[in-house]
Formats: sequence, structure tokens, C-alpha cells
Amino acid sequence: MICYNITKVSLESQDSISFISRTRICVLEERALGRRETREHAMKLLYQIQIRKDDLDEQIRTYLEEEQILESVERDYLEDVVKGVVKNQDEIDELISRHARGWTVSRMPKVDLAIMRLSIYEMRYREDIPVNVSINEAVELAKKYCGEQSRTFINGVLGKVWSELSQNAGEPGTHE
Repeated sequence: MICYNITKVSLESQDSISFISRTRICVLEERALGRRETREHAMKLLYQIQIRKDDLDEQIRTYLEEEQILESVERDYLEDVVKGVVKNQDEIDELISRHARGWTVSRMPKVDLAIMRLSIYEMRYREDIPVNVSINEAVELAKKYCGEQSRTFINGVLGKVWSELSQNAGEPGTHE
């Protein structure tokens, strides 16, 4: 939010001032977040959805309002990935389970799970995001929100998931 102090002076003549008023005007600063920040918001919302079982559309709407995410491109991306992860969660969790040796999805830290689900959704369904970017961004989120072991774990699982997805698609480096 940006606030401005405005002073208004009214003149009766060149030599006398009739009154001075001061006003403070505040406006919301409209700033594009960028994909990295929007992805971070998506991860936070996916984490929240794991904990709160409220209506999905209501949680998204409330989150967008509270975080003042105003740009349509950012809103569209966030809604697409969050709804897409929820819609495809069983498939995504199956991929995680196959490549997370020694772990069940129910025992994984919820932040790790939110990060991996988001990245796998991007790899599988978002052709506008290169796979290496999606995995790198997931590792960056893990650096910020998880411990060292989680970073390594997330990177390893995502690399194996991508290997499987690219083999099934027949062309490494492309989306299905």
C-alpha cells in the first residue's frame, strides 16, 4: 500500500490564505508478482488445503483476496495449478509413491508434499513451463521452507518422476 500526504491551500487573494487542509490518501500498490512468487503462493495454498477441508473455491477466493493477488495472469495460473493438483491428486500421489522409496504419502511432511504435487502437475500438465524450471523452482521452495534432507529427497523424487513421464511420452524433455 502506498500513502500520500496531500496539502491543499486555498487562496482568497495573492496576500492571504483562507485555509489549509491536509489529506492522507492510500492506494493499493498494483505490482505483478512474477511466476516464482505466484508459484510460492500456489504451494502455500496447496499446503493449506491439506489441512483445511473447506470448500476449494472458497479457499482459493479467500486466499487471493487476503494476499491481494490482483493480476489475471497470476490468478489464472494459481487457480489452474491448485485445482489441477486437487483434481489429479490420486495420479500425482501414485507417481510420488512409486519413486519415494521407504515413504508413504501419508507420512511425508505436508510442505514437501505440496511442493512435489505442484511440480509434478506442472511437469505433466503445463506445457508452458519447462521441466527443468519446474524442478529447479521446487528445489528453491524446498530450500526456503524445508530442511536439507527434504531438498535432496524432493529433487530425487522429481527427477525420477520426470524420467518415468518422459519414457512414457517417448520424447525426453517434452511434456506428454
